[in-house]
Amino acid sequence: MQVFKFGGASVQNATYIRNSISIIEKCKTANPLVVIVSAIGKTTNALEKVTESFFAGEQETALTQFQTIKQLHIGMAQELLENYKDECQMQLTDLFTEVEWLLHDEPVRDFGYYYDQIVCIGELLSTTIFSFAMKEKTINNEWLDVRDVLRTDNSFREAIVDWNFSEEKIKSTITELSKSAEIIVTQGFIGATDDNESTTLGREGSDFTAAIFSNILDAKSLTIWKDVDGVMNADPKLFSEAVPLRHLDYQEVIEMAYYGAQVIHPKTIKPLYSKQIPLLVKCFLDTNMEGTIIDGNKTTNLPPVFILKKNQVLVRLTTKDFSFVNGAPLIALFRNMQSLLIKPNMMHIGAIEIQLCLNDEPEKLQSLEKLLDEKFAILYHKDLTLTSIRHYNNSENVDRFLSQTPNKVLEQKDEKVWQFLAEN
Repeated sequence: MQVFKFGGASVQNATYIRNSISIIEKCKTANPLVVIVSAIGKTTNALEKVTESFFAGEQETALTQFQTIKQLHIGMAQELLENYKDECQMQLTDLFTEVEWLLHDEPVRDFGYYYDQIVCIGELLSTTIFSFAMKEKTINNEWLDVRDVLRTDNSFREAIVDWNFSEEKIKSTITELSKSAEIIVTQGFIGATDDNESTTLGREGSDFTAAIFSNILDAKSLTIWKDVDGVMNADPKLFSEAVPLRHLDYQEVIEMAYYGAQVIHPKTIKPLYSKQIPLLVKCFLDTNMEGTIIDGNKTTNLPPVFILKKNQVLVRLTTKDFSFVNGAPLIALFRNMQSLLIKPNMMHIGAIEIQLCLNDEPEKLQSLEKLLDEKFAILYHKDLTLTSIRHYNNSENVDRFLSQTPNKVLEQKDEKVWQFLAEN
């Protein structure tokens, strides 16, 4: 058993879809192969805008925006298919209808619910086209709606997986499908509740889905296909001296993901670690590139790893009655943050003040402010970037980078990680 995961960049157009299919033909070494595919290109972003328009009561705008998404997928299917064009169109139409009937209604539930019902369609559309494109090349495969096998709770936008149900269902379904096909194509990022309501596993959650399948099916490896030569020590678009990291251990990767590295989703590693399944990060643009292998063997002598998170806000919370923060106020703060799915990226606690570095998400920040207004005075400092440097003692590049980063507003370090929040 092997698991491949293709991200949105690798299926962003017909040429790249053909390329990804050729990779499957070239690199497949075990039967069956489970292929997990993300939404095409920037489709998730576009669907988020549809959701926002719908929830704001702008029904016609939402329908117009969705029409653009429909035409993109119809056009791609037409470019890729000849023999299976009509069959694919029928399946796409069924999926379009799932969203359109909702968009003709009025929102009566919270935003997270509608987000998941609308945004989930991106992966369903991309995998439909991908599956039929393989059939067009006479590659026998079965398309699986992951919502039929991956059960979650109803924590919309951050759903928690029901491992017991999902394990039994995934095993039995894949076993049955593999009797008639060597390749099973399914979706990342999404699942469903007991009531068959669609859910999502958190932004960029397709990697997590791939790890879930790898764990449950005891895969010999998981390969994630990216548009870069493996995991880099920095974003090559921002750091000209960025280098690929050819080997990483599970702990290092989960630490990098925790601080915001975008290459691997934070939840991906635990399911792989628990069964010691190696993760390969390879470049879909050139399969001959070495890439990165992530496993249980300890990594040493790593260069500094630079992780930047933009669009940050520093929230200063001061107790109104001058009581100490530790104790009940701190407990209440974290309970409220958890209820809103807000996670601090850096934090400093004083006697009567807490400083939190958060993603600048206005809707969540407004909700948090309402919950905390009785106990805390709140100030915001926006337009900030959080930089985290792991292994900062290992190179003079760190000093050069720091010299170019004035206007720090919050800073902290320990033995391995140096973090600072600075104005853009």
